[in-house]
Amino acid sequence: MAQAASEDEAIAAFYRARDFAPVWMGEGAEHRRAAFLWALDQAKDHGLPTARYDAATIRAEFAGATDAATRGALEVAMTQRFLRYAQDVSSGIVDPKRVDRTIVLDVPKRDWLEQMTRFTEEDPYAFVQGLWPTSPQYTRLLREKLRLEEMQRAGGWGATVSGDTMARGAEGPAVVDLRNRLIRMGYLRRSAVSAYDAEMEAAVRAFQIDHGLTPDGEAGGATLAAINVSLEDRMGQIIVGLERQRWMNKPLEPRHILVNLAEQHAYVYDDGKVTFDTVVVVGADTPDRRTPEFSHTMTHMVINPYWHVPRSITVNEYLPALRRGGARHLEVYSRNGRVNPNRIDFSRYNARNFPFSLKQPPGPRNALGRVKFMFPNQWNIYLHDTPSRDLFNRDLRTFSHGCVRVGKPLELAYHLLAPQTATPEADFTAHLRTGRERRVNLEDPIGVHLVYWSAWVTPTGRANYRGDPYGRDVKVLRALQDAGVELDASRS
Repeated sequence: MAQAASEDEAIAAFYRARDFAPVWMGEGAEHRRAAFLWALDQAKDHGLPTARYDAATIRAEFAGATDAATRGALEVAMTQRFLRYAQDVSSGIVDPKRVDRTIVLDVPKRDWLEQMTRFTEEDPYAFVQGLWPTSPQYTRLLREKLRLEEMQRAGGWGATVSGDTMARGAEGPAVVDLRNRLIRMGYLRRSAVSAYDAEMEAAVRAFQIDHGLTPDGEAGGATLAAINVSLEDRMGQIIVGLERQRWMNKPLEPRHILVNLAEQHAYVYDDGKVTFDTVVVVGADTPDRRTPEFSHTMTHMVINPYWHVPRSITVNEYLPALRRGGARHLEVYSRNGRVNPNRIDFSRYNARNFPFSLKQPPGPRNALGRVKFMFPNQWNIYLHDTPSRDLFNRDLRTFSHGCVRVGKPLELAYHLLAPQTATPEADFTAHLRTGRERRVNLEDPIGVHLVYWSAWVTPTGRANYRGDPYGRDVKVLRALQDAGVELDASRS
């Protein structure tokens, strides 16, 4: 065994520390082996690459390990497999930063040899279960995966639905196909009704709510497109969702903000319960505007904020306007301070040599609105108000330069200030009425998590699905499949 372990220095150090006492062989090892094999038998349920561990091969290897050299090599191989499984199920199968450069989450890591020591000292069944993500969302996604697998074995969701927009009173083959698919999906009770009646309208409305569509009860183009998404594609979203939960397998703050970029919605959680939510606008789907995924800490808000125009927006969007005599709502600054734009010949400058910076003062036209919520980070991403309110009424809200525009900014400010003042609205309004920029610190900083969940399950068990506006899920799923993860669902 010492020779086999010597090929991996970390594992060799682990075995040296225990005087090369085996983990998987000999007295007391059978219980550990059984616990590990039990976990591997469930690896497929977790959307893991089962071929990496191959429980059947492990059982065969133990049956055939009769000499000391073979048993020593198998001992080390088992430890390597265990560490691989432990990493996969607790921290993720793939490195998100390698999948997409805008997924900049810091995945929690463990000292795996320290964990291996714990495994030898604790109840092995409890230990392997403790490796699984503990978030309720992970558990609910597991249940949804099993539900989809059962539906796939039962024949899938049936024929897709064709035709034009359907509404109450419609009849015909397309209505029958819609009825049958909604029944298979669980939105409609089984019936032989062939008309688009009130019950079907209610089922379509429920489907629209679960898929982020305008709940008008009519089966139009966007609704039919969502209804016709294959069961296999939904399974892919669930498997990606499980991986994303593994990337965040850590305790979240008692109070935190979750911004779901795929849904374009933000939530405040207090002790695991949603206490505030709002629609948001996130970055547009261009390489330089997509909002990244990361976690940080909100420390303060700024009321009546100045907008310090980013360099890219300054030279690409405002410099052409300044040349034409426009953009006079912006203040121009040199290294020495504010300058009069009427004394500058802007035609002399281009994107490379423009020496000025731009600021927009507080006011009703300010691009950041009345308040911004700050969690200082290297990507210069924050939450803020906006005077452009019409975009919040869209089903897909990807229009910003990268920051997150908040649909209910004042209400969010009051909600965040409530723990530190008895009069949050009055205090905020007093600052606002000054018209001057004011920083207000949060006495208890709040965790902020920008995530990208295109699939999640509510506490009541309703599966919600959204699109993949930045194409990130496609990349993640491809990386998971390259690692050996299989999709059980193969039919629509």
